Amino acid sequence: MKRSHLLSLFLLGCSLSASAQLSKPQVDLPNPLLMNDGTTRVENLADWAIRRQQIGEMIQHFGIGQKPEVSPEAIKARMVGDTLIVDVTVGTETLTLSSCIRYPNVGQPPYALMIGTSMLSLPKQLFDNRPIAVMNYNEAQVNDYTQGRWRPRHERGEHNFDRLYPHLKDNGAYSEWAWGFSRLIDGLEQLGPEVTKIDVKRIGVSGCSYAGKMALFCGAFDDRVALTIAQEPGGGGAASWRYNCGVDSVENLDRTDYHWFLESMREQFHGDSVYLMPYDHHELCAMVCPRALLMLGNTDYRWLADEAAYVSLNAARKVWEKFGIADRIGYSINGGHGHCQLPESQFPEVEAFLDKFLLGKSDIDTNNILIAPDHFKKTIDLNKWIKF
Repeated sequence: MKRSHLLSLFLLGCSLSASAQLSKPQVDLPNPLLMNDGTTRVENLADWAIRRQQIGEMIQHFGIGQKPEVSPEAIKARMVGDTLIVDVTVGTETLTLSSCIRYPNVGQPPYALMIGTSMLSLPKQLFDNRPIAVMNYNEAQVNDYTQGRWRPRHERGEHNFDRLYPHLKDNGAYSEWAWGFSRLIDGLEQLGPEVTKIDVKRIGVSGCSYAGKMALFCGAFDDRVALTIAQEPGGGGAASWRYNCGVDSVENLDRTDYHWFLESMREQFHGDSVYLMPYDHHELCAMVCPRALLMLGNTDYRWLADEAAYVSLNAARKVWEKFGIADRIGYSINGGHGHCQLPESQFPEVEAFLDKFLLGKSDIDTNNILIAPDHFKKTIDLNKWIKF
């Protein structure tokens, strides 16, 4: 690793407000409970709120780009039938988001709401007999890039988001998608439960694959989300970049889609330079704390890097444990099913998190939803990665 590369990364890190130092590589996972000054430890939830902001700043600066704030005056929301419409005006430009809400046939309003990023891939039968409304977030209304590139507009700087924020054209899609998701919640808040029939204190988000990453970023960066379910999110989602470094046939930092992330992330942290990264994705997961997080894996698809996600989730769990709320984080990793096709064997885990964290059923036990293949537990030395 070249001295000049180390120096440039160190100076870049120092330019961050309350930034982490990049003076030496770190192979094991950074301590999410240690402030950026390297000495102050998180002791309570007030400290964690500060630390969470630090982590979010690092992820935006080095990984995905800025998620800009929006003033309440810039939001104008309305309902047309069962469709929520939110106009966001920045300067002279307006971006319009619309999402249809499907209300349940049981229970009484205001309802809990599960938002599907791109689409809700969780099976419909999980919601049929629960008083949970559902709607899909059409992320293409913000940034219309897709991996298949079949849509005509997919380059940086050419999306609806960029009309509002041309200076952020180098953003990765995940910051922009998370921004748009938050604007939908702004609209729900502005209209209130009498109009929307939605309880904004009981909002969940879920998605699968690239949209599983999206759900994780949306939940991490908006503390109004009560429950995040990241289904098969792969590398760049829950999985640790460090663990994946040099691992064959998985989505690691050198083999991901850079329309999703800042190009500068690859330039700065390619190869074993990843060990200079001041954060890792266990800290993205930890940003959900003190709210609830469930990660669903699928070992039949090596690309998804579930070993790295297993390490990340166990590391992130230390944060919830610190505050005595470890029942709010869980994972269920298995195989024997298609990609984004949740098998019935995983229904109980999802149902438990829905019932406890969206429906408020206090008698549900989620403490031991830590399900992974036996060979993960036998072959992965968590102590090598988690030293805090």
